[in-house]
Amino acid sequence: MDVRVDAEGPDAADRLRSLYGWLSDDQLLRGRLGLRERPPEPGTLGPVLEAVLVALGPGGAATALATGVIAWLRNRRGDVRLKVTLEDGRSLELTGKRVAGLDAAALRRQAADLAALLGQGDENPERRHLEPGEPPEPREIPERGGRGDPERRELS
Repeated sequence: MDVRVDAEGPDAADRLRSLYGWLSDDQLLRGRLGLRERPPEPGTLGPVLEAVLVALGPGGAATALATGVIAWLRNRRGDVRLKVTLEDGRSLELTGKRVAGLDAAALRRQAADLAALLGQGDENPERRHLEPGEPPEPREIPERGGRGDPERRELS
C-alpha cells in the first residue's frame, strides 16, 4: 500500500524534505520512501516538491512511519500541518500544535491512531478494517528510546 504525506504552507517543500530526511534514518523505512515532484511554475527553476511517498508492507513499516511522523511533528516549531492519505482516499490531518503539548500516553495514542489508519496489524486476520471516516480504536505502542535505532524510537 502506498501512502502520501503532504504539507501545507509556503515552506511545505522544506518541511517535506526535512520529514523525508528524518524518516530516512529509520531502517524499517529505508528503500520505501520517495519524493513526488511537479514541474516548476513558469519563470521558476527546478521542480517543486509536492509530497513524501511511502510504500508500506509487512514488517512494522506502518508503526515506523506513524511514530516517525509523530516524533518529527513534535520537534517542529510553529504551525506545521501534515496530511497522511491512503490509496483509498482515507486520510488523517496532523498538526504540530496538537502534538507538541501531548504527554507520553497521548503521543502513543496519536501514533496508534495513525498506525491503525496505515493498516498496522494487517498480518492479523482478525483485524477489523476501518470504513472511510471511521476513527481508529486507540492501541498501545510500547515506549522506545533513541531516534536512529528503529527498535528504539523516542516519542517524548
